[in-house]
Amino acid sequence: MDQNAFLFTPQDVAALNEVAAFLALDDFGPKRSDGLPEHMAAGSVDCMILAGNCVLETAEGAFRAMKGDVGPKLLITGGVGHATEVLRRKVAMHAVYRAVVTDSRTEAHILADIAERFWSIDRSSILIEPESTNSGENALLSRRVLENADLPVRTILLIQDPTMQRRADATFRHVWSDRPDLKVLNWPTFTPRVRLAGEELQFDLNGIAGLWSMDRFLALVMGEIPRLRNDLHGYGPRGKGFITHVDIPEHIEAVFAQLKNSFASHFVRH
Repeated sequence: MDQNAFLFTPQDVAALNEVAAFLALDDFGPKRSDGLPEHMAAGSVDCMILAGNCVLETAEGAFRAMKGDVGPKLLITGGVGHATEVLRRKVAMHAVYRAVVTDSRTEAHILADIAERFWSIDRSSILIEPESTNSGENALLSRRVLENADLPVRTILLIQDPTMQRRADATFRHVWSDRPDLKVLNWPTFTPRVRLAGEELQFDLNGIAGLWSMDRFLALVMGEIPRLRNDLHGYGPRGKGFITHVDIPEHIEAVFAQLKNSFASHFVRH
């Protein structure tokens, strides 16, 4: 789908930004000068979990949190999935990270190399889960890694592609549903926004590393609300049972319906 072949209206843009902000579940507030949120304190979590994806800003946010001593361990989860090849290309083309070998390697191994070589994060503080191929396996296999490492956790900082952060939260809560004492904090590192430049849709973001193509971003956003629903076709308990119940506010359903009516036929679901 060529987004430039479609004429977006200001109403479409406002609706898209509302849905994207809902998906980018964020338990923190504005950032400080060091790139971390104002209310993210050192030593506040037991483990950070970075779910591998193709948006480099999320990985860099996790590395900043490690440098800020937010937690003692970083678990990077991600084998080979739908975003892996995009991540490999972005790293291979990066002005600095291109020194990292990407061919035939998993997301977790690529990102761990970047953390160690370019962010000076001690490899002993990094746990790697390189087998998962989707969000459900990210959660399930991350728990297995933590338990095998005999690492007790009561607070997790979860970092994922902003378009998938709310679903990642619901997936991790589902996998840890027998642990009501576990606290999951969400930080997608940024909230996506778009704007119109003439008739062209552009990201309204500055200094964000490794963004999606616009077509991919639109497809991801349009695919998430149906997945989050707790109905026969969704991922909730009444559907596929991959995630816990997610409350989708009426106004989000309304603006999503507006988007769907306007241009859903232009999107290919990823």
